[in-house]
Amino acid sequence: MRLKSTTTAAFDPSRGEVPLRSRTRKGEAWLLDLGLRDYREAWELQKELVTRRVRGEIPDVLVLVEHPHVITLGRKRPAQPPLRTPTLPPEVRVYEVERGGEATYHGPGQLVGYPILRLEGEERGLHRYLRELEELLLDVLQDFGIEAQRREGATGVWTPAGKKIASIGVAVRRWVTYHGFALNVSTDLSYFRWISPCGFPGSVMTSMERELGRPVPMEAVKERVGVRFAERFRRELRPPRLRRR
Repeated sequence: MRLKSTTTAAFDPSRGEVPLRSRTRKGEAWLLDLGLRDYREAWELQKELVTRRVRGEIPDVLVLVEHPHVITLGRKRPAQPPLRTPTLPPEVRVYEVERGGEATYHGPGQLVGYPILRLEGEERGLHRYLRELEELLLDVLQDFGIEAQRREGATGVWTPAGKKIASIGVAVRRWVTYHGFALNVSTDLSYFRWISPCGFPGSVMTSMERELGRPVPMEAVKERVGVRFAERFRRELRPPRLRRR
């Protein structure tokens, strides 16, 4: 992943390019849809975006992405090993990352969101931010007719039957957020059996597709996430654009 200075009117996030500087407007946020992208590549992009946001060179950013099969291990170290077996399928990579929480899985059919937000004023509070992410996901699920709720002492989003449909794990640097949420849309839930997701058995996980009993278009979920994000965080989402020099 690299930073690139450009004089064009727009840049293509599919090439992993981040403009060096743009005019920041209060309430504006960029929407980056990376499609299916390698985890490490997206991770490095997040850290570059955080650095630029801390410096005030870019506005807030919402990154949406799907990852190839990957397991990430957060900062919290449980008493029991987070991996249920030392031998994983060859397509599954494992990364130790700086977000909160324990082990989680990402893969195709799961919508991952990485908000790069500078929390200011009344927004400055990690617990408040986590609750806002939960509310964002609850709003999205409600748009699709899925009943869900928060669960005391277990960050994330749950169905009334006790199944977990979305996971949340964040990091903050100088009040700029990164990492974020993972919403199971049409995820192959069998991959969760290799871990104890946030300390729970893998069987606790569910997906939008499983709850509704029908296919759920990923593009429709992205659209609702964008709408609900803009409402919840009072940001106007737009594609990254630069002024011509």
